[in-house]
Amino acid sequence: MRVTWWGHATTTIEANGTRLLTDPVLTSRIAHLRRRRGPTPAAEAGQCDAVLISHLHADHLHLTSLPFIAPDAALIVPRGAARLIHADSGPMYSDRCIEVAPGNQVRIGSLEITAVTAHHDERRLPWSSYAAQPLGYRVDGSSSVWFAGDTDLYDDLAAETGAIDLALVPVGGWGPSLGPGHLDPIRAAEAVRRVGASTAVPVHFGTFWPIGLDWVKPELFLPPGDRFKAAMTEVDPAVKVEVLVPGESIEVPT
Repeated sequence: MRVTWWGHATTTIEANGTRLLTDPVLTSRIAHLRRRRGPTPAAEAGQCDAVLISHLHADHLHLTSLPFIAPDAALIVPRGAARLIHADSGPMYSDRCIEVAPGNQVRIGSLEITAVTAHHDERRLPWSSYAAQPLGYRVDGSSSVWFAGDTDLYDDLAAETGAIDLALVPVGGWGPSLGPGHLDPIRAAEAVRRVGASTAVPVHFGTFWPIGLDWVKPELFLPPGDRFKAAMTEVDPAVKVEVLVPGESIEVPT
């Protein structure tokens, strides 16, 4: 199994010819945010058998990126998300949606996907009528991967996710503050300890930033990756932490 990080929460998980794409943002902008590090993902990033969407926020369900995704790829989304996709992008995308809730399983090629709970804001926007239960995903093939989406710690995290080989864990954000429902580097290390991962890759940091605010709290842009690595060493030094740059890949240990 191989994982490529394209920046923010966008990764490709591939094994035995099956490719999954998580929370795809395949452009250089998200509204007022611009990609400050790494190139816009190559066209190959959109080539996948299925997309995993964790929640409705625009930096995870990025509707503008849907046309860059393979036209026959299934869209695995939280229950209720298809209504938003239909309203914005029409039936050509909403008809491809497979809506799931925590505990639901979907088989895509050689990979088994299990939706797990994420504790995060369920709304599209604070004033939006669109809402859906945020999710993370466990992916099982020759190895197991936990893609956390956006989440805070919660009591049943270990029981729901189970022991996994690789954690793709969020450690930061996209601006000069990090609100509730997110993991900072220290809490991310605790999350990885709970799920028993042998390897961890920090994501959701060091990619997008608000236009014009490049020098506001720069310590929240790149440093969260290394801070997570240091925190993980304190919490469980047996966990191998791979701090990737956008476009870099890792082979998942078995």
